[in-house]
Amino acid sequence: MTDTTNSTGASPAFTPLNDDVRAGEKPRLAGRMGPVALILTVLAFSAPMAVVQGFIPFTILFGGPGATLAFFLTTLVLLLFSVGYVAMATHVPKPGDFYAFISSGLGNVVGLGAAFLAVVAYLALLGGTYIFLGINVSSFISSLGGAESSWWLWTIIGWAAVSTLGYFHIELSAKILSIAMLIEIAIVMVFNVAVLYAGGSEGLSSTPFSPSSLAAGDMGVTMLYTILVFLGFEATALFRDEVRDPNRTIPRATYGAVIFVGVLYTLSCYTLTEAYGSQAWEVAKANPTSMFTVAIGKFVSPIAQQIAYCSVILSVFAALISVHNVLSRYVLNLAVDKALPPYLAKVHQRHSSPHTASNAVAMVAALFVAPFILMKAGGSTEYAIATGIGGVGVIALMAMVSCAVVAWFGRNGVPAGENLFKVFIAPAAAALIMFVTVIFAVAHLDLVVGGAPGENLWVIWFLIVAFVSGCMLAVYFRVARPEVYSGLGRADRVFEFLAHKREQAASKQ
Repeated sequence: MTDTTNSTGASPAFTPLNDDVRAGEKPRLAGRMGPVALILTVLAFSAPMAVVQGFIPFTILFGGPGATLAFFLTTLVLLLFSVGYVAMATHVPKPGDFYAFISSGLGNVVGLGAAFLAVVAYLALLGGTYIFLGINVSSFISSLGGAESSWWLWTIIGWAAVSTLGYFHIELSAKILSIAMLIEIAIVMVFNVAVLYAGGSEGLSSTPFSPSSLAAGDMGVTMLYTILVFLGFEATALFRDEVRDPNRTIPRATYGAVIFVGVLYTLSCYTLTEAYGSQAWEVAKANPTSMFTVAIGKFVSPIAQQIAYCSVILSVFAALISVHNVLSRYVLNLAVDKALPPYLAKVHQRHSSPHTASNAVAMVAALFVAPFILMKAGGSTEYAIATGIGGVGVIALMAMVSCAVVAWFGRNGVPAGENLFKVFIAPAAAALIMFVTVIFAVAHLDLVVGGAPGENLWVIWFLIVAFVSGCMLAVYFRVARPEVYSGLGRADRVFEFLAHKREQAASKQ
């Protein structure tokens, strides 16, 4: 049997409405972002410059000279995930992203649990990245001979700037993120071209793409790191109400984001490896934190080292804007469904932004960081734990989404324009890989969040408690407030779309 919502991909005329424009309508965001703007908005989440300088060297440390192949394989894996994700985004016209898709495929209980898990995971990423911003700015000022300053001062300044931007229309943030991304990409590509032009340190080699080279390192840890640095692209469907023609923009942006960042990271890992040649693995083991800056100073210019340090700060700031916007929209969607206070569902009349949800996210982020400021913590440990556990949570959600895709199409059949590979084979393979990644990450959590083996395993309970709390709240709604339960997962969007289709049909008669 085929569900009536399967036809949703065929109506680009369906345009969301802002509740401040029509009295009585539920909250609607609005925007006209195209594929490129959406790609840059979500890719800022992954902070390319910070990844190339800070994470790729550690990938080489664990993966050896074959780390480049790991990035290529990860790109293929995430394209598998994207196939099912795009199919779901096309046939389930809801802006709730993971929350909406999992609710549609696995039921409202699991869906609300996943939504709470998403909120906690993205909040951890946001709070940890605020700390990371402060650390980087403080270190950069010191490297220029400036006065020593505490990381928390710059964290507070960054928090104020990001929170202010979150109050306004998404296209303001999109413009800033686009500029930041272009600067980051330009710096990385200048390095890549310089190394390729010079032929590396020992002549260009195919060794980084050799399976035997990857097998020489720790493949499990390497693949875990490469998947973590791709995070961000999975939020494209969350901006459904703020893009132009979502049934075209979201698929193009999703595939475009995965392919673009996959090519960028694969190429950057290759050039960084070739910059050191046969000594790359040893250099990564000895001093991964300076591996990129030393290389760009050698192959481009000594002044490029300071430019690289500065661009990392820009990269992290852009990532904060992106994560803040993602989290604000999760809160908005939950508030629309009355799983959170309805007050948080307000949409600004002028800016068409989730301003109350954004303010709430800003306040919670401040509460997240405040204890570490009061305790005068160093910041590095707290950053690693927060962002590590947030990343594990998002990968777990990706696994659940893939399962939801299989379940939804299994119940409703394969619609016209889709095939078994898109709706069953690809998402099932992605789910398996993602679940294995989560299990591996939990088993080796010290490699993700730092510390001795088993020392920080307790942080997993934050994710478990978040998921269980959401599930329990959904059960409560099902028993005590069935009208709320039936509307979970942004079910109102399907009803609205069907009403729109009926109106279209009536007007043609």
